[in-house]
Amino acid sequence: MQTITQDREEIRAAMKRLTDIEAKAMAENRNLNTAEVAYMKEINAEIEAMHDMVTTRENRERLSMQLEAPTAPPATVKNIPRPVEAEKKDRFATLGQNMVAIMNAGLPGRNVDPRLFNAAALGLNETIPSDGGFLVQQDFSTEMLQEVFATNILAARCRRIQISGNSNSIKINGVDETSRASTRSGGILGYWAGEATEKTKSKPKFREIDLTLKKLVGLCYATDELLQDASALESFIRSAFVAEFGFLLDDAIINGTGAGQPLGILNAGCLVQVDKETGQKADTVVFENVVKMWSRLFPASQSNSIWLINNNVYPQLFQMSMAIGTGGVPVYMPAGGINNAPYGTLFGRPVIAIEQCPSIGDLGDILLADMNGYVLAEKGGISSDMSIHVRFEFDESVFRFVLRVDGQPVRASALTPYKGSLTLSHFVALATRA
Repeated sequence: MQTITQDREEIRAAMKRLTDIEAKAMAENRNLNTAEVAYMKEINAEIEAMHDMVTTRENRERLSMQLEAPTAPPATVKNIPRPVEAEKKDRFATLGQNMVAIMNAGLPGRNVDPRLFNAAALGLNETIPSDGGFLVQQDFSTEMLQEVFATNILAARCRRIQISGNSNSIKINGVDETSRASTRSGGILGYWAGEATEKTKSKPKFREIDLTLKKLVGLCYATDELLQDASALESFIRSAFVAEFGFLLDDAIINGTGAGQPLGILNAGCLVQVDKETGQKADTVVFENVVKMWSRLFPASQSNSIWLINNNVYPQLFQMSMAIGTGGVPVYMPAGGINNAPYGTLFGRPVIAIEQCPSIGDLGDILLADMNGYVLAEKGGISSDMSIHVRFEFDESVFRFVLRVDGQPVRASALTPYKGSLTLSHFVALATRA
């Protein structure tokens, strides 16, 4: 029978298979196919079964060690009540309790709750107080990360990759392709040939997608009164911190510089910019703009695309019309007019207003995007520590949350199609109209 350590290695190997499947699909610039999704489900089931087995064997070994431990002579045993700490479970019941324990561990003269040492995930060594405090309990950490992705709009739609183990980066091979006019997949060439003709060799060209984790840090201030109520503390942290991280992730995906943060769509080399119409007024969006934007999106991306706009673009959409003869018809409003709810779609794809899009008239105020063309790498959950000193004079404590993440579009540049000269991309924006 193999050891628990060997079982854990098998779990890590299975998790790597999951990452490899996603990396292969990304390198080939496609979505997961049905067979791959089914295979990933099988691997997930296998991981869960192995994890259950490891947990069962660990519990059995722990019980065996307790039973084999020498027992003191009956005469020396005293009927002393068991300490309250000994009756505590090794896990926190709520995030609020976890946060209060972290706070107490940072106060002078306070005892450290032993449950804090059970917070780290398997294989991590980050529960040493001198190295930055105690982590949020792993199940709460994962739950908080899920809530971050549930509250934002863009990050949850991206192609997500988990970085496991002690690595802080991942390198993925992507096809280096700028044109499909003469070859495909960065250099693959096929051709019709007659009998006994010489073959022409070709080979694909790849580029390296380097995702090195960046730190997204959030500070959450809690009053001493709030710290006395674990339930209220948990509610406050979830509402304030989770919303802020979700907002910042989406902002980085749109506007990130790539320096110390993910590379945003508007700063990426693959962004296609559609010029304004001749004589078009400043701070306007016309029907011809959105038609040309739609024509610059990858055909395969049309069914997965969304329109992202700044909220102040809405008036332009409601006034937008398609010219027919000497008149025109509304483009965005339904046939019944404004007394009925607007469709909320253009070319059948959702129109979503987000704060992170630039204001009307600036590049990116309206953006057509297939978020499957953006890869987001993350590691583990969210770590936390606290300080009583930063806001001491205000009777407040500070919780610091850290999420390690990086992202960038999967393509380095826009693509010239097989026929035609206008480039295509996963991301298309309307150029500045000043």
